[in-house]
Amino acid sequence: MRLKVGCQLEYLSRYDTPLILLLRLHRVVSQTVIHENLTVYPDVPMTEYTDHYGNYCHRLIAPEGRLVISAHAIVETALEAEVDTNANFTLIQYLPDDTLIYLLPSRFCESDKLNSKAYEIINDGMTGYQMVEAIRQWVFSNIKYEYNRSTSSTSALDTLSVQHGVCRDMSHLAIALCRSINIPARFVTGYLYDLKPMDLHAWFEAFLDDKWYTFDATQPFVTGGRVTLAYGRDAADVATATYFGDIVLENMFVFVEQE
Repeated sequence: MRLKVGCQLEYLSRYDTPLILLLRLHRVVSQTVIHENLTVYPDVPMTEYTDHYGNYCHRLIAPEGRLVISAHAIVETALEAEVDTNANFTLIQYLPDDTLIYLLPSRFCESDKLNSKAYEIINDGMTGYQMVEAIRQWVFSNIKYEYNRSTSSTSALDTLSVQHGVCRDMSHLAIALCRSINIPARFVTGYLYDLKPMDLHAWFEAFLDDKWYTFDATQPFVTGGRVTLAYGRDAADVATATYFGDIVLENMFVFVEQE
């Protein structure tokens, strides 16, 4: 399906502030970017670089006062997410080098403390895909989706304890559970068609049978219509904007439309 996606961010800064943006779409095989545009007002110099995860980042200095950032794109993406319940986990000794980092505990995914919980959810007769799907279903069924109940420092263990959160928190918990049973899992941010209420979204992917599969702990079942912005170990790696000073996000608008 062909989608028009984009967002507008409005910041207010007390003084010149270094800013890193992560708003350009990832060039992943599951999507084809037809057109893309990123602008800032007032117009300030920007430089682009690619981070360790293949994400496209922009550096700039946000001037004192108001800064408006607009990102728009037209992209072809799959109408349905790929599902393969026969896909199995890959033994660690055969995993590609670039997947190994997604086995390790990270800032928001304390996988080293969740092994016993994961084994309460799965059973030995499951394939790797079925294990991840069981984890996804457990998080969806047991963690209540609620705004304004978690913070930017909420971790997977915190979410398991309080049993509520948003897409970021639910993805962190599912990722940590997957890693605890030696299945590489990574955090994904992007756009989701027909998401209600509309916002930037977070989900996760698990590496099974030599490929990445999409899972979403906030949905009753995985859907297509996804546009990927960035990959990382957790939310710390994929912030839409990382700033180094006194700057406040005043407004944010996100849209996803079928073209």
